Amino acid sequence: MASYSIKEIEHLSGVKAHTIRIWEQRYNVLEPKRTDTNIRYYTDEDLKLVLNIALLNKQGIRIGTIAKMKKNEIIKKVHSLNSLEAKYELQINELITTMIDLHEAKFEKVMLTNILQYGFEDTMLKIVYPFLEKIGIMWMTGNINPAQEHFISNLIRQKIIVAIDGQVHNEKLPNKRYVLFLPSGELHELSLLFLNYLLKIRNNKVTYLGASVPIKDLLSIVKHYKPDYVFTIITSTPSASDLPAYINDLAEKLYPVKLLVSGQKTKEIKINLPKNVRLFEGMEEILKFIGVV
Repeated sequence: MASYSIKEIEHLSGVKAHTIRIWEQRYNVLEPKRTDTNIRYYTDEDLKLVLNIALLNKQGIRIGTIAKMKKNEIIKKVHSLNSLEAKYELQINELITTMIDLHEAKFEKVMLTNILQYGFEDTMLKIVYPFLEKIGIMWMTGNINPAQEHFISNLIRQKIIVAIDGQVHNEKLPNKRYVLFLPSGELHELSLLFLNYLLKIRNNKVTYLGASVPIKDLLSIVKHYKPDYVFTIITSTPSASDLPAYINDLAEKLYPVKLLVSGQKTKEIKINLPKNVRLFEGMEEILKFIGVV
């Protein structure tokens, strides 16, 4: 069972730590545990409860009203919400629960229900991708173990690969050429795999190299393939201190090919970059660039 600090609960739920403390002290909706050194922490069950309470509260239900409800009543009320925004958030929370509990059947049900209702692309963009961002927070704070991450990542990976396999390229339509890769040591592949799907469904030509690609191997592919763009998503590797030098070196070797870079680490770059480099701060910018929105 994982343990979460109040700051981690804040990041995952979107509820300020100050507000969570008020919920505890004034309304008794939570009872955090204490370590031997009297440091408060929260369990998986606490996280699930906060996610549900936060969702109801965002939909205009007062915390005083929620505090009078039993846990099963809170769950029932959450599932009765009708707004599209609430439905998306509920499904994100369901995926978090699925991962915590290692519940494959529930994952399949959540994915199938949403794909039938919203389509594969919207399910990924509105539900799975925000979920992956929350997983990133849990991974960085040590609150999911490798088994949980591999469990949920492999299930999502299977869905994306099936969707990619269903795409047929039309040579008669205009398109761009992309090479997609992750740097050596970078193994967080799901976002890049989904980008592969988004590009292919819009009739772009994609050479997908996947995770942990050495620069020399990348350059040999680029020389042969002559793409318009080389795209990478950096989550953990290279480190923040090494990343600017890595991008500068790669951009110089790729020139004049455009290097596109996204991922959590890009937010830490504070230097001027070569002209053939473009950074994306998030998925919304990527979507606009490739013509999704």
